[in-house]
Amino acid sequence: MSQNPGDDPPTDRESPVGEPVIRRDPAVAGEKAVRFDPSDPESVAEAADTVRRFASNTAGSEDNVYMLRGAAACAALVRGTGSYKAAVERAGGEATVSFIRKWARVHDLPRSIRRHVALGEIAPTAAKHIARVSGESRFLLAWATLDHNLTVREVRSIASGVNEGQGVADALAIEGIDLGRLTVSLPPGTYRELRRHAALEETDPGQIVAQALIEYL
Repeated sequence: MSQNPGDDPPTDRESPVGEPVIRRDPAVAGEKAVRFDPSDPESVAEAADTVRRFASNTAGSEDNVYMLRGAAACAALVRGTGSYKAAVERAGGEATVSFIRKWARVHDLPRSIRRHVALGEIAPTAAKHIARVSGESRFLLAWATLDHNLTVREVRSIASGVNEGQGVADALAIEGIDLGRLTVSLPPGTYRELRRHAALEETDPGQIVAQALIEYL
């Protein structure tokens, strides 16, 4: 769905809690996705069991898709029980409020970020820290993580800085990251013309690319 000019992209999940939007995509996951319905007592019970095993590190394979399933179970259990405390009591085992809150936040990330988690391009442990920040900061931190191969430690540090009042650009700069810097590969003909126009217009190629993307997007 296209957006109107000036519209900001949604920074939270738009699909229903527990719905396996990414996990049921065979191009991404290929697993038989589990749907958790917070309004269905049997589904909530399944979510509680999944959270208990997830917290005990016995939920199955530790790949990214299984972690997204654990995150979905956490979010559905919170919604189904009404609070983090009630979710912990229902799950039992080693589940804690902190554990459930962190993973439920991952489930609430926008689809574009969750897709990169499922693909293994953003580590689930890094996604937990991306989910700690709100608004467009989530996107900026997620894309910087992809473009600069940030470690989980770096993502955690940047997220903490943002939550303490720093701008994303400033928090990234502390880690030596220039927000918005992106390396792209162009066909030779396009590269030739980009450089030629930049020279004739006495501007930086990045300015031309940025203007073209603004018009395209």
